[in-house]
Amino acid sequence: MPYRSTDKTRQKKDAKRTAMMQAAVRVFAEKGYHAATVRDIVAEADVAIGTFYFYFPDKETLFVHLFEETAAFLLQAIDQALVSRTSFPAQLESAVQAYVNVAFYEPAVVQLLLVGGMGSVPSLSERRAEYREKLVRAWQRALTAALDRRQIEAQNTRRTAEALVGAFDEIVYNLLASPLAEQERSVAVRDMVQFGLRAAGYLYTPNP
Repeated sequence: MPYRSTDKTRQKKDAKRTAMMQAAVRVFAEKGYHAATVRDIVAEADVAIGTFYFYFPDKETLFVHLFEETAAFLLQAIDQALVSRTSFPAQLESAVQAYVNVAFYEPAVVQLLLVGGMGSVPSLSERRAEYREKLVRAWQRALTAALDRRQIEAQNTRRTAEALVGAFDEIVYNLLASPLAEQERSVAVRDMVQFGLRAAGYLYTPNP
């Protein structure tokens, strides 16, 4: 009879893998990618070094997994926020709020996504480019729809989308690094929304 792992066994394996990934986030955020070692990660996760190598061949593979999971989660949150609204101001506010919510829920992970030694991991360059392209296209779709509805000025929506992605990343990165991040959070969301409206040339039409 072939061996089949039980649900409890699989749950234990998943828990160990998750614990190591969470520990790695903390270690990478504290020490940086280059300085962090596998021994640092297993010590933080309180697992044996053999357990690490059962799941990951090296720290670069683990780092890539962290990036991919975070990128997918963040992209999904922003994309869903954009498609859940119809007017551009509502889409903008919803997407910005989603981004900031994820950033505050997993600040160390998002910081790794924004900086975290990406240039130190050659295997990430293509994945990072794919993630950025998907994010830019999500914003471009919202901008193009707003343009079709004549909610924003005539423009190159691709360039505006690129500008929004870059600007929002910079704002979130600096917000997370601030010692007053929690107090500044709601103001930052408001500022990001106002900036996005100006950058897109939103055409405000007062109610009759």
